[in-house]
Amino acid sequence: MADETLIAQEKNINEEYKIWKKNSPFLYDLVVTHALMWPTLTVQWLPDIEKPEGKEYSIQRMIVGTHTSEDVQNHLQIVQVQLPSEDANLNLKKFDDEKEEAGGFGASECKINIVQKIKHDGEVNRARYMPQNANIIATKTIMGPVYIFDRTRHPSTPNNELGCIPELKLLGHQKEGDIKSASQEKKELQPFRVFRGHTAWVEVKWDTRNTSHTVPSHAIDAHKAEVNCVSFSPANENILLTGSADKTVALWDLRNTKNKLHTFDSHQDEILQLSWSPHNETVFASSSGDRRLNIWDLSRIGEEQTPEDAEDGPPELLFVHGGHTNKISDFSWNQNEPWVLCSVAEDNICQVWQMAKHIYNNEETDAPELE
Repeated sequence: MADETLIAQEKNINEEYKIWKKNSPFLYDLVVTHALMWPTLTVQWLPDIEKPEGKEYSIQRMIVGTHTSEDVQNHLQIVQVQLPSEDANLNLKKFDDEKEEAGGFGASECKINIVQKIKHDGEVNRARYMPQNANIIATKTIMGPVYIFDRTRHPSTPNNELGCIPELKLLGHQKEGDIKSASQEKKELQPFRVFRGHTAWVEVKWDTRNTSHTVPSHAIDAHKAEVNCVSFSPANENILLTGSADKTVALWDLRNTKNKLHTFDSHQDEILQLSWSPHNETVFASSSGDRRLNIWDLSRIGEEQTPEDAEDGPPELLFVHGGHTNKISDFSWNQNEPWVLCSVAEDNICQVWQMAKHIYNNEETDAPELE
């Protein structure tokens, strides 16, 4: 019976993917699917960009990791991506079934190549660069410690005779976990701005400036189930998102935490990650165990809908990326290209994509409806 259920689920996932692929030329200005050699649990666009003269593309980079089998060396990796420029000659209506790409430019390919590999002890649970120096990368290990790497001190290809050699090992954690965030506003350490979360339904914030009190300065009865992720608005330090195992995202103002500002409800499984757009202060993305990555726009809350539109979700649900057939491990907004994201899944798949302009501009289109 269990096997029959699994077969039925896989069949349903494959059918959903076929529908997504059929309609992707009308939903995206760019979508590229790339199979990595090993799954990555983490991805983050680096902030630098190179624009070769006379070319219709830019060269950008991302941080990824590996999650290999037990007897295979893991790596922290830097990936180079060629992204088409805004004025490139895109063929938006053609989907390449073999490459699983739409929005290719000219005769070139949207190339994704690994340009640096740094040995890592165990899988890379999460990797994030330092906002003030993108060459400094922190990784969370399966054993507990946080490793700090200066990628400029490591060769493009690691020395087979040497093991994992981070610049620093931070031993504060005793269990597996991930990295939440680093301060983007201040260059110095800010112990009074440290935020700590609880794995239960209460989301907690401590003010560590006051050493005489051990109680939290904010305690939020956030959800009916565990809080899996949080994201502070880069535009307003008082605005907070929480994502929960109850399948919802909640919006909070820390100046008044008695009542949530709004609940975002569309996912069919627990919320795993949240991230605000670096280009639009009202837009954020959420990923879930339902293999979906949703784009939300706070400015559309309360807009009128037709009954037909309401069937697709609330008005603030701007877009649903349905290109993955496995759980999404991580995603990242591109800081240089508005509306470009990268999402990675447990089945080795890495997707770079940009929703069609008519969607976020709220323009009418002659594209057929999704089946």
